[in-house]
Amino acid sequence: MTARWDILGLGCATVDELLYVEGFPAADAKTRVLRSERGCGGLTASALVAAARLGARCAYGAQLGHDADSRFVAEALQREGVDLAPVVWRDDARPIYSTIIVDVQHDTRNIFFQISGAVGADDDLPPAEIITAARVLFLDHYGTSGGIRAGRIARAAGIPIVADLERDNVPRFDELLALVDHLVISQSFALRRTGTAHPAEAARALWHNKREVVVVTCGADGSWSVCADEPARAVHHAAFAVEAVDTTGCGDVFHGAYACALARGLDLPQRIRFASAAAAIKATRHGAQTGAPFAAEVNALLKAQGSCDGTGNPAAAARPSRLH
Repeated sequence: MTARWDILGLGCATVDELLYVEGFPAADAKTRVLRSERGCGGLTASALVAAARLGARCAYGAQLGHDADSRFVAEALQREGVDLAPVVWRDDARPIYSTIIVDVQHDTRNIFFQISGAVGADDDLPPAEIITAARVLFLDHYGTSGGIRAGRIARAAGIPIVADLERDNVPRFDELLALVDHLVISQSFALRRTGTAHPAEAARALWHNKREVVVVTCGADGSWSVCADEPARAVHHAAFAVEAVDTTGCGDVFHGAYACALARGLDLPQRIRFASAAAAIKATRHGAQTGAPFAAEVNALLKAQGSCDGTGNPAAAARPSRLH
């Protein structure tokens, strides 16, 4: 059966108010806002936008309400070509509302978020036939019970699950984590979760025999992966060297690009290279979703660096280093 979508996302969406300042102020201090912008964000919503810009057919199937913020999110996703047919519309649902302070001098950000309604995957919807109509299921830690239900349906159907998980202090987190066979997480969360001192150690600690891949992303230091073919080895993948101006959303873009490459059938080194290139381009631009690159831009960077392009055509790429 032909898949209806490449990626179905069931995690969170946010309304982001971004304030750009010269430096984050000390307590009880004032600082001038250089500029501000309003946009749609969120772990899953941003990953879907990134993947859609890279050519993937994407759908959003989590909970949204009938409020102004939900309409803002819906309109933003639709403009990017994300299909909202699977969305679960509920009176008590709301997107997360975030205020993000971006320190342009030090290239850092602080995120202040509010949750005032149901967020993420619904406990009982969308129906199983919607979940199995995608090549890849994308989850995060919002709506954990619904994510577990969807994850079980996907695993039973042989559909890979990519997840962006940042917090483990949510109910049933361990059940959700166990279902994810393509685990892509940040270094900070990986080290905290495993109690290890190095991302390579964390990647090995997070792998188990029901996973396909663990990727620990380390920003400018690249990423480390462990896969089913060689679970005892962690492989390092270098990042692209760029002049970063705003790292907000880089992780989301990496996740979306990885899911896009997975849906296309690229192998693991090509997936990570493709995702790294997309995240690197995003870092050179302001904005979260607005800074996500398009496929032609990513392929141009890959070809310039002698790597594979977004269609999976390999060029002469450097051999990744290994940590035994």
